[in-house]
Amino acid sequence: MPTHLDTAALARIRSLELRAKVIVEGLWKGMHRSPYHGFSVEFSEYRAYVQGDDPRAIDWKVLARSDRTFIKKFEDETNLRCQLVVDHSRSMQFGSGPMTKADYAATLAATMALFLMQQGDAVGVTTFGQTLQEHIPARNRPGHLRRLMLELEKPAPAGATALDLSVKQLADLVRKRGLICLISDLLAPMDKLEKQLGLLGAMGHDVVLFHVMDRAEIEFTFEKSAHFRDAETGTERFIDPATARETYLNRLNVHRDFIRRVCERQGIEYHWTPTDTTIESVLFDFLSTRAHKKGGLRR
Repeated sequence: MPTHLDTAALARIRSLELRAKVIVEGLWKGMHRSPYHGFSVEFSEYRAYVQGDDPRAIDWKVLARSDRTFIKKFEDETNLRCQLVVDHSRSMQFGSGPMTKADYAATLAATMALFLMQQGDAVGVTTFGQTLQEHIPARNRPGHLRRLMLELEKPAPAGATALDLSVKQLADLVRKRGLICLISDLLAPMDKLEKQLGLLGAMGHDVVLFHVMDRAEIEFTFEKSAHFRDAETGTERFIDPATARETYLNRLNVHRDFIRRVCERQGIEYHWTPTDTTIESVLFDFLSTRAHKKGGLRR
């Protein structure tokens, strides 16, 4: 299992790129100690080097990080193309802990970008709110990672979520088949979104959904009656948490169940990702799930 660096410690690291490097280093150490002796992200499979293997097939980056010698085999000559799609809507600015949802999403995306690009994969970043805001196509070249980090470090502009529209626009931009990782709190109507997610799948994309929420939202931990403002619409309402908690939690559970069913119907990989979950754990689960799907993770 990976080592654990909690969100409070991460939040004290101001540089997003440095934060990502610290997490990736911990992830590599965790995988080194893991009972799993190999892992697969997409097109690659790692296995231990044995005498007689071609030394040119050794993955020297893995050797440098883990002190163990692995062979990286490709099933396809083209490495993975991954587009990280990050929610920049107003609701993502909420946070009851050391990190807002926006901070957490940016850190998760930055860490995935660093990890995948270190393996030679092409990575891009797309941000969205009421519509697509920025779109950087997937590449792997000098200076590209820094461009992605700068984009992810930008403060999210105010605005509601038009998730279905943004996904439709994304489908028009990302034509080459690859991995699309959507990172969002999904505080938006889901009925139209299912059709758009299905469109991405029909185009041959492999879609992964990271559902990010704050612990206060999940458990409705508020105690005092107060005016609550809808982060998306700006509407204010006076609420007594004691009387509203049960209804709120029931509606949240219905919403989450619907999202899970959408993902099951559309063949989408779903990750429930509260912001108090360590980033290393999220990424380790992501890598393990993909390895099992590809048959590349072995004890």
